[in-house]
Amino acid sequence: MTSIGILVYDGFDLIDAGGPYEVFLTAARLQQRAGEAPGFDVTMVSPGGADVVAFGGMTLTSLATPEDAGPFDVVVVPGTVDVAAATADTGLASAVDALVEGAGVTTAVCTGSFLLARAGVLDGLPATTHWEDVADLARERVADAVAGVRWVDAGSGVTSGGLTSGIHMALHVVARVAGEDLAHATARQLDMDWSATPER
Repeated sequence: MTSIGILVYDGFDLIDAGGPYEVFLTAARLQQRAGEAPGFDVTMVSPGGADVVAFGGMTLTSLATPEDAGPFDVVVVPGTVDVAAATADTGLASAVDALVEGAGVTTAVCTGSFLLARAGVLDGLPATTHWEDVADLARERVADAVAGVRWVDAGSGVTSGGLTSGIHMALHVVARVAGEDLAHATARQLDMDWSATPER
């Protein structure tokens, strides 16, 4: 069983968290349908386990703390419109640190890459983010800020472009963990086109 921890926080972009959430749940459901044990277990966490309000006003409740729920095999850090506020939030930084410790793979969707960069997770690694923010990411401690791709797999750190690219990245993680056949079947169940290569 691969444990997935998805971090949410005030102002996060809903699709950045919800897209990967649906990918991993759907992959597990397809495994069960095939008579296998579900291979993915998803937990939503927030700083201090507090309720959070996504960008646009949707509130999420009944969340776990990173310290109590982790460590996770895979961590997902979604992005936000207000990158400056997120990177200045010490409570959020502590939650990222707690999640990263002991994680097998740490991933980010969209501007979540900035939170990983500030935590030192992307030091010396290539990474990507939303196309509008690639130039800003290049000023962080990344080896190469890559434009024009849906995701960048640097081994322990996997980052994705904007918004729906997080779905493509999550399918890539499914392929890494459980094989491309399951990733393609999951994409088909989600009724979306997916390629095993990150180019757009």
